[in-house]
Amino acid sequence: MAFFLETLIGGLMAGMLYALVALGFVLIYKASGVFNFAQGAMVLFAALAMARFAEWIPKWTGLDNMIVANLAAFLIAGAIMFAVAWFIERLALRHLVNQEGATLLMATLGITYFLEGLGQTLFGSDIYKIDVGMPKDPMFLLESVFEGGVLVNKEDVIAAVIAAALVLLLTLFFQKTTTGRALRAVADDHQAAQSIGIPLNRIWVIVWCVAGVVALVAGMIWGSKLGVQFSLTTVALRALPVVILGGLTSVPGAIIGGLIIGVGEKLSEVYLGPFVGGGIEIWFAYVLALVFLLFRPQGLFGEKIIDRV
Repeated sequence: MAFFLETLIGGLMAGMLYALVALGFVLIYKASGVFNFAQGAMVLFAALAMARFAEWIPKWTGLDNMIVANLAAFLIAGAIMFAVAWFIERLALRHLVNQEGATLLMATLGITYFLEGLGQTLFGSDIYKIDVGMPKDPMFLLESVFEGGVLVNKEDVIAAVIAAALVLLLTLFFQKTTTGRALRAVADDHQAAQSIGIPLNRIWVIVWCVAGVVALVAGMIWGSKLGVQFSLTTVALRALPVVILGGLTSVPGAIIGGLIIGVGEKLSEVYLGPFVGGGIEIWFAYVLALVFLLFRPQGLFGEKIIDRV
């Protein structure tokens, strides 16, 4: 039972991180109808910016306080992501809204390669580390209930708490603020929102900036766990099944989908992997997403599209 709980908790922690990346897809798609394939590149670019500025600031200022340096690097990286999001929306996607899906796909793919190249030019292509002080040693829970307790990684717990806090803040933002309600109105009907005076261009800039902040937090967490390297762009590929499972237009769906994928990957690898030679964790999410595409393409919480003739 203790081993099952360890696997379950590990899956929930991983699922929260998947949900955090998936949120970037959902936010942009809800507000502008663009499926942002550049979200993985945004995560990488944000992580590179934070890692490099955390390294440069002590050299430039003589600071030896890691907490202050990391905080300053986070704020600078956040400002950079705001600028990147603004330029992407203003120079590229603003002119492509309501275009064919293939056109938008090619645009976001082009943005992906542009950000990867720009990140390599500005920040280098080595493997960098982000050390935000999260403890990496394990801890044991429920020692009085199970012999030896339940082994949990402290870093995973803190990362999951950060991801959950950001998800909660975004939920409150969408539900309780005027801007959040405007975003929801734009998501429901662009033309109706514009007819009552909601400025679409400003809303799209806001949602791209929010997606940039989400990418920064995701990049910081994944960079702390895995190191900042160009393989971070593949994190977005792990979030794609989450979006398909939860629904492209649902913030709660991204959360629930992330938890289902995270838990499913861990449990299937541990309990089914030995019978098929292992490796289930690599493809489990994609097979589950394929099943949903066949039988419920709108996902668990997505809106079903009905065309009437």
